[in-house]
Amino acid sequence: LPDALRRPLTERTAAMEFSGRGRANITRIFTTEIMASQTLDVIERCLNSEPTAMSIEESTMTAHMNTIVELKSVTKSYPSNSGQEDLRVLDAIDLKIQHGDLISIMGPSGCGKSTLLNILGGLDVPSTGDCLFDGEDLSRLKTDARAALRNTRIGFVFQLHHLLPHCTALENVLLPVLALHKKTSPEIESRAKELLQRVGLEDRSDHYPHQLSGGERQRVAVVRALINHPDLILADEPTGALDYDAASDLVDLLIELAQETGSAIVMVSHSAELAGRMTLGYVLDRGVLTAR
Repeated sequence: LPDALRRPLTERTAAMEFSGRGRANITRIFTTEIMASQTLDVIERCLNSEPTAMSIEESTMTAHMNTIVELKSVTKSYPSNSGQEDLRVLDAIDLKIQHGDLISIMGPSGCGKSTLLNILGGLDVPSTGDCLFDGEDLSRLKTDARAALRNTRIGFVFQLHHLLPHCTALENVLLPVLALHKKTSPEIESRAKELLQRVGLEDRSDHYPHQLSGGERQRVAVVRALINHPDLILADEPTGALDYDAASDLVDLLIELAQETGSAIVMVSHSAELAGRMTLGYVLDRGVLTAR
């Protein structure tokens, strides 16, 4: 087992505080360290004893550690203007998303795919059922708390890039940081420039959105989604406005960057070929979510 995992918890977290990751991540790092320590105890007991089946308690703990978001019997309905029965868009959906999952969701237009992403991202709440983020029910959080969670733990990539026209590519990437801290740091700016370099835009960082191509604007949007080290990336038709080659490159780039950070991806797409690059596939139709 790595020596780094055996170092005292306080020593490791103290080192992290000065590594440029920022105060916003310290609480999450501390929690992860404790969970890693608990898992280490389980592993060491297994290595030092005769092979036995993992206990229910230990198995449950490991599964909970890996789970980012869980939907339990989630429904979403909208009132009918004609006085008829409410329109049910999502019907008793169960879904568990774990760290590193690459998930695609397909389905006909208007079937509720965007609504599902909005609930996963805390932009909307279920009519019934639970959406649990790290075990906490998002619908019970106050509006400001949900907004803070979205900004620090979730990255969004939309079909339209939603870049601010009066900000450069670099400034657009840094917007989620400014919303959280009111200012940036040299470490964060360095990370933003590094990510822009990774997506081939190191020479375009000072360009405004109207000076970028459609593919370049979407790459800026991907970097913006990743700037705060999110646990979950929600991509709603991120390639819908791109040609095939640009769309293919963008999906490959999104997967590559997410795998480096351990982020999970949930991507809505109409393209079976692009959706097939994810490791888990679902179809949403008539409010019902089924595995492909």
